[in-house]
This record gives sequence, structure tokens and C-alpha cells, in this order.
Amino acid sequence: MKVNVKKINENAKLPAYGSENAAGADLYACAGEVIGAGETRFVHTGIAVELPAGTVGLVYARSGLACKQDLAPANKVGVIDCDYRGEIMVALHNHGKEARKVEAGDRVAQLVIAPYYTAEFAEAETLSDTVRGAGGFGSTGKN
Repeated sequence: MKVNVKKINENAKLPAYGSENAAGADLYACAGEVIGAGETRFVHTGIAVELPAGTVGLVYARSGLACKQDLAPANKVGVIDCDYRGEIMVALHNHGKEARKVEAGDRVAQLVIAPYYTAEFAEAETLSDTVRGAGGFGSTGKN
């Protein structure tokens, strides 16, 4: 699938996959940013994308950055709708106890492009029965 990417900052890097079978393409910071302990900062990528109709861009944490540097998207998973044409920014939150510096060119998140369904929501008086029923959090076992 071809995805058009517009650089809106001269320091921007296009998303890139780290390996042949990677599901997520790395997103890069286009400017430096210091993120204090417990703080959230919007990290600019300097790019905008044109996602194909019927797809969504999902912005996930990079496991190494989250586990080793305590930096992960504040909203857990960012959603880029296919009709959005503005700059992709990553709201990085520092879960650690010391400030972290993000440099221009650092990989800050990963972008997964996936298909989605648009539902037609209909009000109903009843729903079909299942074994689980209305069992919520923890209802299917201890683990």
C-alpha cells in the first residue's frame, strides 16, 4: 500500500520499518524536547500523512523507549483518522523519576496502519445471550 507523506518540517524523517516483517513503522522526532518526570510533551514529527480510505493510523509506544527510558504515548494508543491531514504529534509521557531528553531524529513511537469498520449503531431492547453474559472485569478467571 502506498501512503503519501508530506514533510512540514525540513528536519522531518519519513516513517520507516525496522525490519522486513515489522508491523509498525518508526516515527521520528524532528526537534529536541526535554520531558520532565511525570510530564507530558507533544513531540513534533514534522510529517503529515494521507492514509487510504478505510484505514486508521494507530500510534503505539516503542517497547525499548517505554521499558528503558520510561517514555510512552500519554493516550496509550493514538488514533490518526484517514481524513486527517495535519502534523502527526506524539504526546509522550515520562513515567520515570528523572527528566529524559528526546533528540531530533530519535524514534519516539511506531505507526501501525490497519483497516477499520464503521458501524451503524441501533438501539435495542435486548441483546443476544452468551455464556459470559454481563460478566465484566475479571469475570473469566483470575489471570
